[in-house]
Amino acid sequence: MKIEMNMRHIEAFRAVMISGSVVGAARLLNVTQPGVSRTIALLELRLGYALFQRKGRRLVPTAEAEALYREVEHLYVGIDRITQVAYDIGHHRAGALRVATLPALSAWFIPKVIATFLQTRPKVRVFVQTLPSTQIAELVATRQFDIGVVELPMSRSGVSVRPLPACRIVAVLPARHRLAGHDRITLRDLAGERLVLPSPQSYLRYQIDDAFNRQGIVPDVVAETPTSPLVCALAAEGTGIGLVSAWTLAPQGDARIVQRSLEERLQSQYACMRPENAAPMALADEFQALIEAGMRAMAPKEA
Repeated sequence: MKIEMNMRHIEAFRAVMISGSVVGAARLLNVTQPGVSRTIALLELRLGYALFQRKGRRLVPTAEAEALYREVEHLYVGIDRITQVAYDIGHHRAGALRVATLPALSAWFIPKVIATFLQTRPKVRVFVQTLPSTQIAELVATRQFDIGVVELPMSRSGVSVRPLPACRIVAVLPARHRLAGHDRITLRDLAGERLVLPSPQSYLRYQIDDAFNRQGIVPDVVAETPTSPLVCALAAEGTGIGLVSAWTLAPQGDARIVQRSLEERLQSQYACMRPENAAPMALADEFQALIEAGMRAMAPKEA
């Protein structure tokens, strides 16, 4: 037979168990004493057994009441947890954020931003994936990611784009290379050198090729890759000199390579991409603000 119980019954029962009396329960619930007595009496009627033995003004729980109370406390622990989660969500301390980023920023910059982001949001989960700009744009537009970091220029319907501070393009040389002793190098210095460059499909590569063409230089490209950290890894192995965004290289560096500025003013620029017309998302806003602040703090004065 189904027993009909509701939250009013459970609240009155729990209040009596906690306080040990109808008077105390009424005070806890801010209701009248007769109201609590009627609720408990109705609950016992529906259950078909007594919950309390009356001894003066106190109510002594029966064994059945003790067993029921253990289950009720499980319920309230769950409610308390839900309440805390609701509070955390409202204060941006819980939830989930889906981030797509270019490989160029995945080696250290985006991980650093994520670590900072999570320091004050211990209950937030972040899913991060590295992809090319075109794929990031598609996935953000279809709302499979909440925020994406792409290379500009990038145009795609269904997204909003906010440019980030520009970053200079630098040369990455094997540490023992003859040009490693120079403070700055020119593209003319790279004529005849073995080069490791971004893939031809990237705008960064377009700028590099255009700069070489304007100086009448035919670069000796021995390796190409769309992954900037791989450009650095190939340079570290002595394959050639790489040209990448300065934010690709980790601040702590790699003893096998050195970074040198170019005389020519070549820059890469990234942007944060968000789904267009999506509901406001505070976690994404705050993550984007950290990216912008991090890039502004590290942007060179000449950029």
